Amino acid sequence: MNRPTHTGKPVEVSLSPAEGGWHCSHLYYSWNREVLASMSAEQLSAGRADVIAALNSEADDAPLRVQTSVVSGHKADFGLMLMDSDPLKVDRVHQRLMAGGLGRAIVPGYSFVSMTEISEYVPSVEQFGQRLVAEGETEDSPTYATKVKGYADRLVKMNEQRLTPTFSEWPSTCFYPMNKKRKVGENWFTLTKDQRNALMSEHARSGMAFAGKVSQLISVGLGLDDWEWGVTLWAANPEYLKEIVYKMRFDEASARYAEFGPFLISYVCSAESMLDHCMISA
Repeated sequence: MNRPTHTGKPVEVSLSPAEGGWHCSHLYYSWNREVLASMSAEQLSAGRADVIAALNSEADDAPLRVQTSVVSGHKADFGLMLMDSDPLKVDRVHQRLMAGGLGRAIVPGYSFVSMTEISEYVPSVEQFGQRLVAEGETEDSPTYATKVKGYADRLVKMNEQRLTPTFSEWPSTCFYPMNKKRKVGENWFTLTKDQRNALMSEHARSGMAFAGKVSQLISVGLGLDDWEWGVTLWAANPEYLKEIVYKMRFDEASARYAEFGPFLISYVCSAESMLDHCMISA
């Protein structure tokens, strides 16, 4: 993308995150039933086709990741999670929904705009080695070398999943935004890096207890939205979502320093299944 500068000379501008991550939008909508009731069968049928086309992950102009879900509770009827290196490609899905045949019956309710990142609390290979030494390993031991190599190999895949994630196939999903506190005596940002690392390590260990049950993605909303981070969880069963959130609330990083926004629980499905579930039919 070219943009003119103050000198009048064009400069190449990229909207993709510099570290190779993706833009992410969580979008939640409700249906206006009065508007739907006023539409003809032909309009409803054509509108359904528009929605299905707009949410088609296989379309040539679709974002790299598209997930549709039906939402429990009255906060919304359905939700979308969209990811791509181009934020305009992500937003285009919203514009297509609103411009389609059912657009006047779709009521936007909540959104969260963020980017993927590699957290500063993810230990580097060197930091992992230092942790092993602190725990009693010696650098010339065979187990030290094996553990460091194993972590280095895993770190590549873990960072790839953080920046360009593949969505979990588990059906239950939960999203919520969060901040770190800036209150007197509870100001996360006045703690030292070592203190924050220790608290986040405890937090991570709590989450590891749910390996094979819950998958998590943290995206950053700093400078992009009202909350600093967005947390997306997927689980094989919604009970696991309840359990992991409850357990991790006792960690000091959460109990003392975290503030949470609204929780939205939903269930992953196709666009057509979402329309059927919401009883949008001709």
